[in-house]
Amino acid sequence: MFRKITFLAVTAFSLTFLTALSAQDYVSHGALDYDANDWPCWRGAKQDGIADPHQKLPASWSETENVVWKVAVPGRGHGSPCVAGNRIYLATCNEDSKSQWVLCYERSTGKNLWQTQVHDSGAMWKSKKATGASSTLACDGKQLYISFPNNGALIATALTLDGKIVWQQKISDYVIHQGYGSSPAIYKSLVIVTADNKGGGAIAGLDRKTGKIVWTHARPKLPNYPSPIIYHLDGKDQLILTGCKLVTSLDPMTGKVFWETDGATEECVTSTVTDGKHVYSSGGYPKNHVAAYTTDGSEKIVWENGDRVYVPSMVMRNGHIYAVMDAGVAVCWKADTGEELWKARLGGNFTASAVLVGETVYATDEAGKTTLFRADPSGFKKLGTNQLGDEMLATPTICGGQLFMRVAHRENDLRQEVLYCIGE
Repeated sequence: MFRKITFLAVTAFSLTFLTALSAQDYVSHGALDYDANDWPCWRGAKQDGIADPHQKLPASWSETENVVWKVAVPGRGHGSPCVAGNRIYLATCNEDSKSQWVLCYERSTGKNLWQTQVHDSGAMWKSKKATGASSTLACDGKQLYISFPNNGALIATALTLDGKIVWQQKISDYVIHQGYGSSPAIYKSLVIVTADNKGGGAIAGLDRKTGKIVWTHARPKLPNYPSPIIYHLDGKDQLILTGCKLVTSLDPMTGKVFWETDGATEECVTSTVTDGKHVYSSGGYPKNHVAAYTTDGSEKIVWENGDRVYVPSMVMRNGHIYAVMDAGVAVCWKADTGEELWKARLGGNFTASAVLVGETVYATDEAGKTTLFRADPSGFKKLGTNQLGDEMLATPTICGGQLFMRVAHRENDLRQEVLYCIGE
């Protein structure tokens, strides 16, 4: 068990949210349909980092301003909050015992409802920026899905909404290089999991009810970190994965290869975005690289540059890409040509991905500073900055007029993670 942690100044007020949606409500033609108040998987239900543009959010916040509630989170993890109905789900790792857990909090109050130990030991990570729990859970309204690297394997787990383990399935052997950060994706009756690693991994489609592997696609023996992303492109649903020196498009229902082309770097982290005609890869090893690829199977690289957008995923708006480089530079490109329209230095180092709300990009650096700037191709327009805690590598979740932020506070050698609900 985790050691008991006391955390003062937990505040709350009552809000009414919808109960968790049914699986049928979430899943339609492969895309996740969702209530705008929910954020049921990595980068939101549409997997693009774009939040409901109509929600009202506070322009400023701090440890005391516009805090609805805050609660201590045991262990360590860099996965984002998964929000469905009146519940928030987080993955975490006890780094002393190397046990891996799923936690559940009440959305309206921050109260811890349950915590389930998924693995009692065996968590794997090497990099100082990695953890044993860097993935974001996915929720289909009936079950939760999470993948953990554990004891030399990549293992997917399904849990009930009350924290009971339904099934566990080994995807492949797993040789740890830095860490594991891919998050599961839901597609119709399947949950899709990736296990790229130096030992040779796989992408797999699993039956959500039973955990049975329906299809698997072998991958090169290279480390790689992106999550599987599903978009409707060129008249069909395509599962896109970048990295391992490839950009790969699969049929998400069968694993059949639609198209695959060389061109991406060996190691990627970001989740691809699309303008409907292209998908975009970005990587930082062994070279810095951002590139656009056609989605019709012609395997064309439309444009490419040498900028380093290695870890933070990009966002799209009205034919333009907005990105924050790892070294703290914001940039805007024309999506179809790659023309750079502007760059601006934000400062800091970035791991968390950008989130777009209407015309505003939320970009949080590793020290907990969030810069708000306008998604405007005519030039960089800074809207403000807000500081929270001392460290933040998890991407914020923004839904229902609130920001859910997984932040670490440091005091001497003590590091304490805190989940904040920010709202008016």
